[in-house]
Amino acid sequence: MLQILRNAWKIIDLRKKLLYTLLIVVIFRLGSAIPVPFLDMTALSDLAKTLSGGGNLFGYMNMLTGDSFSKATLFALSISPYINASIIVQLLTVVFKKLQSWAKEEGEEGKRKINRLTRIVTIILALMMATGYYFTLKSSNIVAVTDGFYGWFAAITIILSFVAGASVIIWLGELINKKGIGNGISILLFAGIVAGLPNAATSLWDYFMADNIWYKILVPVIIVLAIVVIGFIVLMSEAERRIPVQYAKRVVGRKQYGGQSSYIPIKVNMSGVMPIIFASSIVSLPGIIISFFKLEGIWAKFASVFNYNSALYAVVYFLLIIVFNYFYVSIQYNPVEIANNLKKNNGAIPGYRTGQPTSDYIMKVLGKIILIGALFLGLVAVFPIALQGITKMNIALGGTTVLIVVGVALETVKTLESQMMMRHYKGFLE
Repeated sequence: MLQILRNAWKIIDLRKKLLYTLLIVVIFRLGSAIPVPFLDMTALSDLAKTLSGGGNLFGYMNMLTGDSFSKATLFALSISPYINASIIVQLLTVVFKKLQSWAKEEGEEGKRKINRLTRIVTIILALMMATGYYFTLKSSNIVAVTDGFYGWFAAITIILSFVAGASVIIWLGELINKKGIGNGISILLFAGIVAGLPNAATSLWDYFMADNIWYKILVPVIIVLAIVVIGFIVLMSEAERRIPVQYAKRVVGRKQYGGQSSYIPIKVNMSGVMPIIFASSIVSLPGIIISFFKLEGIWAKFASVFNYNSALYAVVYFLLIIVFNYFYVSIQYNPVEIANNLKKNNGAIPGYRTGQPTSDYIMKVLGKIILIGALFLGLVAVFPIALQGITKMNIALGGTTVLIVVGVALETVKTLESQMMMRHYKGFLE
C-alpha cells in the first residue's frame, strides 16, 4: 500500500489529485472544530465525556464524526444523514418501479435523478436529526438561551447550522469525486474515524500506565488482537467465490467469436458495513428513547436490558446483522437476472442447463456465501463488546470502525492502481 502511494506521488496528475483530496480533508476537519453558537461550552464538555465512550446510537454517531457530534460543532452530523438517505433511497428503489427505471434504464440521467433524490432526503433527515439533537442539548441545559424570542432565534440558528454543515459535507464529497482520489463520502467518513483514533490510543495508554498489573498484560494482548482482526478483515474483504462460466462459440462470416472461459466473482462480504449500520441503529433505539423522554420505572428497566455491555444486546445485535445481511444482499443480487444475462450472451455454467437450473445453482451458492459473510460481520461487530465485557475496559475502537477504515483504505488503493494502469504505469505496481 505504501509503495503504491509512493509511486502514485511520482505522477504529477495523481499528485495533484492527492493534494486536492488532502486539502478537502483539512477543510472537513476545520469545520469539525467550529462550534455552533448559543451553547454553554462548560456543560457541553460534560456531554462530550458521556458520548465519547457511549455504546448507544449517540456514541456510534460520535465515533463516525471523530468526536464532532459530542462537541456540537458545525459538522456534528457529518455524513450520517447522507448514509441514512442512501440506504432509504436504495430500499425505495426496490419498492417503486419508477426509481428502478431511473437506476437501470436511463443511464447517467437516471443516476443524476437518483443523486438528486438522495440529496433531498439527506436534507430532510439532517433537519430531523438536527432538531432532535437540539432538544437533547436543551434538556441537558447546554443551550445558553431558551426563553422568549431569543430562545426561538437560538433554536433556529443551531438547527440550521447543523443542517448547513451536513449540506457542505455533501458538497465536499462531490468535489473529491470530481477532482480528487476515491469516493468522496467514504474518504470523509474515513477522515472522521481516523481523527478519533488518538483518543483510543490515549485511553489504552492510560490503562497501561495504571497501577494494575492486569492492564499491563491486557493492553499488549488487545493490540495484537487488533492487528489480527485487521488482517482477518482484509482477508475476508478480498475473498470471493468464483463460479466458472463457459461461453459458446459463434461463427459470424469468416470469424469465430466466443469459446472462452470466464467466471462470476461473488464477494464473501458483499454488503460491506450496511448490515451493521442497520442493526446498530435499531438495537440502540431503547437507549435513545430514554435519553429523549427521561423514562423511569419499568420502562427504564426494560430499555436498560439493551445496554451496550449486556449479553442480550450482543445476541440481538448479532442476529440482526445476519438478518439484515441476507436482506441487503437479496435486494442487490438477483440469481434469475444473472442466469438470463448468461443465456443472452451464450454463456453457461458447466454441468447446469441454462435458465432455471442455472438460477437455482447460483441461489444455492449465494446462500452459502451470504451465511459466511453474515457470520463474519457478526463476529467482527460483537467481538469488541465481548472483549469489553471480559476485560472491563472501555475500548473505543469497535469492529464497525475497523471495517470502515480497512474497507476505505482498500478501495482507495484500488482506485490509485486503476489510475496508474490508465496512464500506462504498470511497472509501478510491481
